[in-house]
Amino acid sequence: MNQSRPKLTWSLIAIVGFLTLCPVLMLFLGSFSQGLTAFGTFTLSKYAAAYTDPFLLEVSVNTLIFVLGSSLLSTGLALVLAYLNTRTDIPFKSAFTVLSIVPMMIPHLLFSVSWALLLNPSNGLLNTLLMNAFGLDEAPFNIYSLWGMVLVEGLLNMPIAYLIIAPAMASFDVALEESSRVFGAGTWRTLLRVTLPVLRPAILAAFILAIVRSLASYAVPRVLGMPGQVDVLATYLYQMVATGFTPDYGKAAALGMSILSASIALIVLYRALTAESGKFVTISGRGYRPTVIELKRARIPLFIGIGALSFLMVVLPVAVLLYTSLVPYSMVPSVRAFSLMSFRHWIEVIEDPLSLLALKNSLFLAVAGASLGVLLSAFVAYVIVKIRTRASGLLESLSFLSFSFPGIVIGIGFMWFFVQTPLYATLTALLLAYIAAYLPYGIRPLASAFVQVHAHLEESSLVCGASNLTTMRRIIVPLLIPGVVSAWILMATMFVRELTVSVVLSRPGSEVLAVQILSFADDGLWGKLSALGIIMIVISTGLVLLAMLAGRQFKSMQGGN
Repeated sequence: MNQSRPKLTWSLIAIVGFLTLCPVLMLFLGSFSQGLTAFGTFTLSKYAAAYTDPFLLEVSVNTLIFVLGSSLLSTGLALVLAYLNTRTDIPFKSAFTVLSIVPMMIPHLLFSVSWALLLNPSNGLLNTLLMNAFGLDEAPFNIYSLWGMVLVEGLLNMPIAYLIIAPAMASFDVALEESSRVFGAGTWRTLLRVTLPVLRPAILAAFILAIVRSLASYAVPRVLGMPGQVDVLATYLYQMVATGFTPDYGKAAALGMSILSASIALIVLYRALTAESGKFVTISGRGYRPTVIELKRARIPLFIGIGALSFLMVVLPVAVLLYTSLVPYSMVPSVRAFSLMSFRHWIEVIEDPLSLLALKNSLFLAVAGASLGVLLSAFVAYVIVKIRTRASGLLESLSFLSFSFPGIVIGIGFMWFFVQTPLYATLTALLLAYIAAYLPYGIRPLASAFVQVHAHLEESSLVCGASNLTTMRRIIVPLLIPGVVSAWILMATMFVRELTVSVVLSRPGSEVLAVQILSFADDGLWGKLSALGIIMIVISTGLVLLAMLAGRQFKSMQGGN
């Protein structure tokens, strides 16, 4: 065995372990401490204060409704869309691809803001339009409510659930359903006794992942919940550390430990369900041919429904932001509104020192953070794929552990750590926290790329006398370039829009785009918010399109090989 490989593996375990376990350990120790200035003084008072707070019951109930409601909505929509796309003759199936990549183009913060601009009860564009049209005294919709949060979070998580369910639906052998019907079972009985049980792992995996994402969600509760005084655990934690004269970090850490434990348990369950999916394989290499179900009269109405959903998720958020960035104040589209349009908000944003600083910081974090993150991800992916030992298994578990960390909770953990060091309130602190939180997003594409590189190439290089470094530089890296580009752009995109970690760690001088947009929302500066939001969307969209091009190039290279 090459002697350098164990050293590399254990060195990476030390680095990744520090990045992923450090905030957890600090959160744990902080939950037993009096506060940031009295770290290490053991006390149980923070747990007592956190779990005896009478407001906690209401927050927990709100969180339960928000998480389960949005997860059911996203999974249900994804199931219907996956069935229509893979099993029926519905037209324009390319629209489903658009729906699956929308969340990567529109940050959750801006998606939430666009719905607030449409359906807020005071001057929401759609509410005002309906009140004028039907002579209503009150706004018919109030997005600042629990149902509004469920709706928006469900729409945001739907594409992720779709990406999990659709492949399983496409692999489903319809001969099982036909056999059921031959034996006299009706459509619903076949659905309940055959179709859904076979798809159970994929459906449950999508549902659990939606729960994890909803539990970690901060943008939707922050933008839609707090104005309506509907708090969930994420906003409840934020208020503990960011509002009032004496932020209680110890109480937040005590409550954060429960959220962290629940998220880790759900991710373990998710991985177990996806690992069991092989038991439900229904396609073999013999005689499989997917059958397309004719929708007949329902074909056009269902297509219109999909078109409406695409409009809600793709066109409307961007159109509302663009419109709001051009009008002087919130007003219903009309001849007068269009006559008053100008670039005043855009000019104010471009001339605003804080906005420019936030843009500069976000771009620096995206470029520097993604570069360092991809470098670390490349080594980790190499060890996970090419060196299959118990130590590499431990490294894989550590590297994907951060996927289960809710951003605001892990931000509090990092706060406990950085405040003990000179890194507190610096961009370096944000950079380290970003890499720790989003490391799985860099490892996943690189691990897939490493799988494609056969071990014989590396072994041939070593047999010919090349060192490990030369083999890596001359053989491995050139074959990984498309995967490296995809991982870099994916991480950079995440860093540009990052909110949950930034909202805890960002301080004056280290503001980022998402925090600045949130600041505009708090001040009711919707025009400037929309202009800066469009800039963020343009940057994110450009990076996503580059990632897609890199992915296609990677596939073409695979095809060429």
